[in-house]
Amino acid sequence: MNFQYSEDHIAIRDAAREFAEHEIAPSAVERDKTGEFPTEIVQKLGELGFMGMMTAPEWGGAGLDAVSYVLALEEIAKVDASVAVIMSVNNSLVCWVIETFGTNEQKERFLRPLATGQKLGAYCLSEPGIGSDATQQATTATLQSDGSYLMNGAKNWITNGTTADHYIVFAQTDPAKKHHGITCFILDKGMPGFEIGLKEDKLGIRSSDTCSLGFTDVRIPPDRVIGTDGQGFKIAMETLNGGRIGIAAQALGIASGAMDKSIRYSFERRAFGKPINQLQAIQFKLADMQVKVEAARMLILRAARTKDAGQNYIKEAAMAKLYASSIAMEVATQAIQVHGGYGYVREYLVERALRDAKITEIYEGTSEIQHIVIARQLMKEYELRN
Repeated sequence: MNFQYSEDHIAIRDAAREFAEHEIAPSAVERDKTGEFPTEIVQKLGELGFMGMMTAPEWGGAGLDAVSYVLALEEIAKVDASVAVIMSVNNSLVCWVIETFGTNEQKERFLRPLATGQKLGAYCLSEPGIGSDATQQATTATLQSDGSYLMNGAKNWITNGTTADHYIVFAQTDPAKKHHGITCFILDKGMPGFEIGLKEDKLGIRSSDTCSLGFTDVRIPPDRVIGTDGQGFKIAMETLNGGRIGIAAQALGIASGAMDKSIRYSFERRAFGKPINQLQAIQFKLADMQVKVEAARMLILRAARTKDAGQNYIKEAAMAKLYASSIAMEVATQAIQVHGGYGYVREYLVERALRDAKITEIYEGTSEIQHIVIARQLMKEYELRN
């Protein structure tokens, strides 16, 4: 496996780093306090091509590979995980769905403005009371005599929920077929009967907006079906496989950002007459943190390169997300410990890393689900060999 970066990869990484440091960082602390959505930042990300990084140029995207995508996401997440998840959802869960399963008319109508950042997308799979079992969709879309559908139900924990223009929504169209009767639709904000709930007051990633959505007899034209009727569950699962690589990169960015801050602080803080980085206890912490960050990076790059090669990357994506989200929590916790009492206050930023890290163990498949995914893939691989 080649882990060397091309000149293009380095240029993209550096461009994302410069944008993060100069355009995102100045307002990150205040937005974390207020929960303000980074509207202007997202618009600028779109202008630079970061909102449709893997989308083909013919549909307004940058046409880049998954490695470029994770390098950019890490740099954004180092500074602000909220901006990173907004970018991740639009790229991995919205643009990818439409480009992979949509018609050319849907790509022209929806994908192009989403990939260029003129519009923002949301992905709507989670439901109240359903949890990790996505097969049990309670939201229904009933086929009408004129070919349209009437949607009723609710979704929750929707990232970009209050700010999106277009929504990828999964609903049950044939309950008798269970998860084989789930269909994928694309809806617009403002459709009659489509209600947007209040923004959630979250522990972390506070300037990304998360809310519940309600559907009451929302009439959906037949040209809003993504893929075919009953293909929704397959679309949802394939989408999440790629999305997990993005969330892993977000988690890595949180961890590497906390690591950078800890090293910097270890030079500034003095104890017992010398910088604390001369104390073996601190050195050991920093060494362990760095090993975990680099191990996560290797797993993520492996998953990205496997995806770029057109190979099955289900296990690789799940392993990357499972490990990266776990070490994000561990590294952020140790970063606070390195900072001592200062790490517990907002001024030194590492407390935000811990708050932001937790969600990476939950959304786009909990850590428990990743264990199941990995184990199932291991069993399949064994059966193929024997």
